[in-house]
Amino acid sequence: MMLVEETSVPADVLPVAGFKAHLRLGSGFSDDAVQDAVLEGFLRAALAAIEARTGKVLLQRDFSWTLTMWRDARGQALPVAPVTGLVELVLTDRLGDVEVVDPTLYRLAQDIQRPKLVPTGFVLPSVPLGGSVEVTFTAGYAADWAGLPEDLAQAVLLLAAHYYEFRHETQLGEGCMPFGVASLIERYKTVRLLGGGGS
Repeated sequence: MMLVEETSVPADVLPVAGFKAHLRLGSGFSDDAVQDAVLEGFLRAALAAIEARTGKVLLQRDFSWTLTMWRDARGQALPVAPVTGLVELVLTDRLGDVEVVDPTLYRLAQDIQRPKLVPTGFVLPSVPLGGSVEVTFTAGYAADWAGLPEDLAQAVLLLAAHYYEFRHETQLGEGCMPFGVASLIERYKTVRLLGGGGS
């Protein structure tokens, strides 16, 4: 399985000005924008860390997910949530020939924790032997910062500030997540059932 982020979060969606205010950085100077790229980097790092910890996509973008077989042809759980729409389903055989699957043969079963690709009939289209299937979809809570749940937005700012304050620290523990951030994102973590079985 391989999950690829096809589009990235645009720079103008990130709350750089709000992050500056959160950090209480000075303003009104001629070089106000000199740190913008650095602050953007910390915001992107915080977004990535929270998304990895929760299995949730915060800001909307497109993904492609490649599989060599369905875990369950009656309904395949998607790797992240929330999924807002399916774009395309493509089958590739072992010789590299491609078939775009008729979108009337499948649909999205919405779920805040485990959205699924499900058939409109009995089973999903068969994955060719020695081939693969690629699912392209759009995921994310919101297209812009203002649309994010407030606790997730606050968690990103807190974690980005933590990264900023300790940017020269090399002794922090692996996977360090400040308590306040961990508390804010706790309810968003994906609950794994049956040993993380995908369905």
